[in-house]
This record gives sequence, C-alpha cells and structure tokens, in this order.
Amino acid sequence: MLIIGLTGSIATGKSTVSNLLRSPPYSLPVIDADILARKVVEPGTSGYNAILAHFLPTTPNLLQSPNECGGEDGPEGKGRPLNRPALGRRVFGDSDERQRDRKVLNGIVHPAVRWEMYKLMAYYYVTGYWAVVLDIPLLFESGWERFCGCIIVVSVSDPVKQMERLRERDSHLTEEDASNRVGSQTDVREKAKRAQARGKGWGEVVLNDGSKEQLKIEVERVMEEVRRRSPKWWNWLLLWPPMGIMAASRSFLHSWSMQSQWEEDKRKDKAKL
Repeated sequence: MLIIGLTGSIATGKSTVSNLLRSPPYSLPVIDADILARKVVEPGTSGYNAILAHFLPTTPNLLQSPNECGGEDGPEGKGRPLNRPALGRRVFGDSDERQRDRKVLNGIVHPAVRWEMYKLMAYYYVTGYWAVVLDIPLLFESGWERFCGCIIVVSVSDPVKQMERLRERDSHLTEEDASNRVGSQTDVREKAKRAQARGKGWGEVVLNDGSKEQLKIEVERVMEEVRRRSPKWWNWLLLWPPMGIMAASRSFLHSWSMQSQWEEDKRKDKAKL
C-alpha cells in the first residue's frame, strides 16, 4: 500500500485537495491529523487532562465558558471543551516562551495522534486499498516523511495571498494572530522544494494560486504522476504479505535516505554562512 503524505501550510488549500482525493475519481481514504488531534484532546482523554495540567494555571480562559458548552461539566459531563483560540495564542508566535509552550503541546498531542494513525493505516491495508493519504500539516517537522512513499505539498507562490486567505477563513484573527500562525510553521515554499528534491513520483507540488477548477487540474496532473510510479498491480502485493513487507521496507529506506540527504545539505548550507 502506498502511503501518500499530504502537507502544506495554513491557508494554502490543503483541506480542499484532501477533499478532492477522498472523492471520485480517486476515492482514497484520508487520515486527517487535524481531526485526530481534536479527538485525542476531547474532554475525558489523557491528552485533555495533560493540557489542563500544564496550561490551565496560567491560562484562565483555556476552557469554553459554561454558557457556550452546556454547563460547568460540559456537554457530556466529562469537562468543558478547550477554548482553541485562547490555546492558540499561547503556542503560536516566535518568542522563546511561545516556542516552549508549542513544544509542550506537541509533546502531548503528537504521540496520541501517531498511535491513532497507525491503527487506521493497518485497517486500510487489510481492507485492500492501493493507497492511503496522510493529511498532516507538520509532516516534515514531525518526522512522518520517512514513512511516505510519496509526498504532495500544497503551496502558494505569494505569502501575501496566504495571509489574505487565512483572515478570510478565520475572521476572528487579528493581523498579528494570522502572522504568528503563518510564522510558526515552516515556510511552504521551503516544503515544496523539499518535496521536489525527492524526485518525480516521490515528491510533488500542487500549486494553488488560481481558481478551484485550476486546482482540480493541478491535482489530476500530480495524481497521474503518482499513479505512474504506483500502478494498479500494487494491490496484488497484498496477496503475498512478504512481498508487501519488502516493498514497504524499500520505500521506507528510500524515504529515509532522501530525508537524511536533505538535512545534510541544509547543515552544509548553514556552515557556509
């Protein structure tokens, strides 16, 4: 089974591409890390309790007000849901404090999300899908690159357009909030270069600078390239698990090698400065 890593940056159109891939003619299962990240911090979960233990003492409005969520104990009696804008203001930004808080939050959420993703990938493998899409905003940053046979980055060429789209989508954000959210992630142009460095079929870029129709055409172009490298007979590997394991191992080693090469090249570039 081919694992397609789908990433981008905030307000580049990754969710739109994700919806295209889960719909005909592709009809691929999509594992959405954002949805899982919400699931693993719902009231009553260990992730929720860990976030409260660290952030609540210094963030009085960390939880939704009782009026918003149906009472002091929340809608299901397990506690009030998180106030995500308030939590976002704690972790997005470039200051040392914000970076420390973001690291703590990621340390709580990422392991729980990773476990949920493993379980879903196993399910889609045994049910016979030729590919599965991992929709992960922080794919490179969280180390998932090495598990992906192909990576697709949804990018925009103009950072100003990215900011405009973000504020149109999330009207409650101030200009500073939007800037902090964009700045807290690796520049999407850098992600696009990293994907392209993997080579044709191993890393592709969907450029989302135009209309939705233009975006559909871009997705078609990219998926034709992906299909060329992973034809339909890939499914037959499922009939002989040892072959499937060998193919998965080859893909992992190739991705790990490309990741290591990229990181080594970056270290050399920094040493020249």
